[in-house]
Amino acid sequence: MKRPAPSITRRTLLDGSVVAAALPVLAWANKETSMKVRLGFAGHNVTATLYDNPSARDFASMLPLDLTFSDFPNEKIAYLPRKLNLEARGPFPNEAPGDLCYYIPWGNLAFFYGNYVSTRDLIRLGRIDGGVEPLLTRGEFPLHIERLS
Repeated sequence: MKRPAPSITRRTLLDGSVVAAALPVLAWANKETSMKVRLGFAGHNVTATLYDNPSARDFASMLPLDLTFSDFPNEKIAYLPRKLNLEARGPFPNEAPGDLCYYIPWGNLAFFYGNYVSTRDLIRLGRIDGGVEPLLTRGEFPLHIERLS
């Protein structure tokens, strides 16, 4: 006896197309590049590795930058001179201290040294290399960001 071929429902097609559309985004959202940046503030020099996404590339195109680094509850923030490309918009998985993000509503960088929750308002640009201890230095400081590679 021959089995009938399985039927594909509209729901299955819709779910498949959503996953297929998200795969390219997910593929580059967490892929590190060899692009390194240096953050200089309060006597610290910290490096970060940028991810391979349109928003991180847009950020890198602005470098070098001189900004002001300020304290926030679980992060340091610095305002950019212009908005970034929003293609790599979150939420994203595995958020952790050390993430370098862009907060869309305010147009600022967020250097997380504490736990946080990813939302659609964040874009992960990269990760701090090594520990986050230098980010624990309290206060407002001049921040210099330059591209290393």
